Amino acid sequence: MPKITFINFEGNQHQVDAQLGQSLMEAAIQDDVDGIDADCGGACACATCHVYINHDWTAKVGKPEDLEAEMLDVAEGVEDNSRLACQIEITAELDGLIVTTPESQF
Repeated sequence: MPKITFINFEGNQHQVDAQLGQSLMEAAIQDDVDGIDADCGGACACATCHVYINHDWTAKVGKPEDLEAEMLDVAEGVEDNSRLACQIEITAELDGLIVTTPESQF
């Protein structure tokens, strides 16, 4: 199981064991990570699972596709490393991934 570390805006860390094939959002919800609301249930329709990908991981995670980019346009505090957790599939290569949740989601 890949281990993913979520860091909130205050620096508090929450490490989760994610299952291969699930979304980053599902892993967060399953483990009650603060700052990931997932109001739309993973349909890429609300941006309440906005995260910042640690810069060391952006190449492995990849860039958002068109629909996700459109949703990020309405999210608060978007940066160049912003992604929606519902659109990131957990793979073995993401073991050790570090993401930060924005202050606006608390």
